[in-house]
Amino acid sequence: MSVNLTLLTVMGALYACGIYLILERSLTRVLLGLMLLANATNLLILATGGYAGLAPIFDKDTPAGDYNDPLPQALILTSIVISFAVTAFMLGIIYRTWVLARQDEIQDDAEDRRVAETPSFDAEDDSVIPAETSEFPLAMVGSDGAGTIDKATASAPAPGTGNGTAAVMSGDRPVRADKAASEEQPGSLNVDPSPEGGEE
Repeated sequence: MSVNLTLLTVMGALYACGIYLILERSLTRVLLGLMLLANATNLLILATGGYAGLAPIFDKDTPAGDYNDPLPQALILTSIVISFAVTAFMLGIIYRTWVLARQDEIQDDAEDRRVAETPSFDAEDDSVIPAETSEFPLAMVGSDGAGTIDKATASAPAPGTGNGTAAVMSGDRPVRADKAASEEQPGSLNVDPSPEGGEE
């Protein structure tokens, strides 16, 4: 396949100018940049289609490689339609901006500036999650969370639980901390395995 350097040079210049114009604040320049990008893309599709061949009219004596490829032409036609729709949409935006503000310059939004200045750290999302996320007043002890203590009553013996045994309040009565912790484990030791409602 032969490469047309002139076509590739024009295509590169159109891409460079289009990208430069898109980065401007003026909506009119953005529209011109989009039009240059669309034309550069059409040239790119045309260049990738290869050299020009015969007209695609079927003849048994003509080999298939001599025909002109219709796919790049169809893609260019589709690109023209899309670029026309984008151009019409941008013209509508430019007209509406001119009617409302008598300018086509894109201004900085105060809310956008506030969001940009907001730190990336979020106290709710980025805070350290404790090992025990339960709403019960048990505190996990150790790196594996195997032990439990009750912060409120660990220093003093709980009434009705024996000397020096930590307890938690369940309603209005104290429950030993080790019993309360075992209720949250699989295969609880505090659950009576007998059928509900009486003897077996």
